Amino acid sequence: FSRAQFDAVLRNVGMRPEDYLKSREKIAVRQQVVDAVTDGLPVPKAFLSAMAQHAGENRTVDYITIPASIIPAITTVDEAALKKFFDERKESYKAPEYRKFSYVRLLPDDIADPKAIADADVLADYEKNKARYTTPETRAIEQLVFANDAAAKAAKDKIVGGATFEDIVKLENKAMTDVSLGVLKKTDVPDPKIAEAAFALASGAVSDVIPGPFGPVLVRVTAVTPEVVQPFDSIKDQIRKDLALNDASNQVLDVHDSYEDSRGGGESMKATADKVKLKYVTIEAIDATAQTPDGQTVKDLPESQNLIASVFQAEEGAENAPLNAANNGFIWYEVEKITASRERTLDEVRERVIADWKAATINEQLAAKAEDVRKAVAGGKTLDAVATELALTKETKRGIKRDSDDADLGQDGVAAAFGGGLGYVASVSNAIGDQQTVLKVTEVFEPTDATETAVPENRKQQVARGLADDLLDQLVARLQETYPVTVNSAVIDAAIQSGAF
Repeated sequence: FSRAQFDAVLRNVGMRPEDYLKSREKIAVRQQVVDAVTDGLPVPKAFLSAMAQHAGENRTVDYITIPASIIPAITTVDEAALKKFFDERKESYKAPEYRKFSYVRLLPDDIADPKAIADADVLADYEKNKARYTTPETRAIEQLVFANDAAAKAAKDKIVGGATFEDIVKLENKAMTDVSLGVLKKTDVPDPKIAEAAFALASGAVSDVIPGPFGPVLVRVTAVTPEVVQPFDSIKDQIRKDLALNDASNQVLDVHDSYEDSRGGGESMKATADKVKLKYVTIEAIDATAQTPDGQTVKDLPESQNLIASVFQAEEGAENAPLNAANNGFIWYEVEKITASRERTLDEVRERVIADWKAATINEQLAAKAEDVRKAVAGGKTLDAVATELALTKETKRGIKRDSDDADLGQDGVAAAFGGGLGYVASVSNAIGDQQTVLKVTEVFEPTDATETAVPENRKQQVARGLADDLLDQLVARLQETYPVTVNSAVIDAAIQSGAF
């Protein structure tokens, strides 16, 4: 510990050592008080048992699912109801803000000129990078390792005398899978001597004895796939294109500077694009989600998300800094017209409103039907009788727990199953409202091991932290009542205005 460095650090932040030590002392005292209130606080066993009971309970429910198809189709339009429906939801039918803008993109692809690449340059690149267009020869290689040279030579003599390679492998108490190296390129064979020998053999031939890293070996080649070189004529167009792109990449910044110079000299965006031979594109109308007024999505916009966001932040007629694009490219854009958002009339969106109104009406009628069924079942009618009347099927779910995520009932259905006791009846809608489920709780099973040991340790710790936080909040609230703190805003404002701070 360096007292001089300690003093220097505090001096730099405008604090005296004695003030710093007092603040640390106060913090230590506060922490001791907090720890005394909250540290080691046990969660009551009765509380944990209640948690285990709550989480472990499972239920059986009978239910029927009422589809929207049970409601008769709406064939006529109630004009008064349609207008009321539209007036209540005008905001959702508003025409969004549309913007007309133009853009110019500069990428290597946009300025590449394959025709400018000489045939001699294409051929030279092919010859220089021929390895790139070559699939090397591969061979299926087997290798049998022997204990010593004598054993290896004896095995070779037997093969010369008419024995097969398989016979020798068997005599060495090995399987053919033990000696297979797989299909390899020459560079894949670890030992250069073995590689040279293997790639000099004819298919099916066995080598002479070769010294290997783990002992003398015999090598056999069982299949040969010759080297394949792509013909120049088959890839010359791609090489020409790649060379043109490479040249264009080196020219992007020059074209960028030419464009900026032209705009700086007062040329319009279109005139500048024509001058540097870039494509000038105009989008007549687009909203912030890339939709046109007729509902079509504008596709193939460069850097679409960034470009649209920038367009909707730009001012009409203003020249904007270019956006960075992929491959070190640039995109210039200019907003030409802004059409403000507005409320549409019913006639403009009539077909859409009719479809929405019909769907909403059917869903309302479906919910009302489900509620009628719920009341009937709650009043004593059986789900079997209801299912028969509606030509539906009653189904049963067993073992449902509060944390279940049942595919048929959904989270809302599971929650409803625990909304009351035995015999409880509820109706719930699915997420999109096109079907209703009416369910009845038919069995309730209490857990047999509802003790504190059934609660996971991490859950116990979470509850303990919650109890500790609650106690601390109560302590702070009591201290705030006993030692209230007030702020004199007028004095603070006066001090600030006077320049004291």
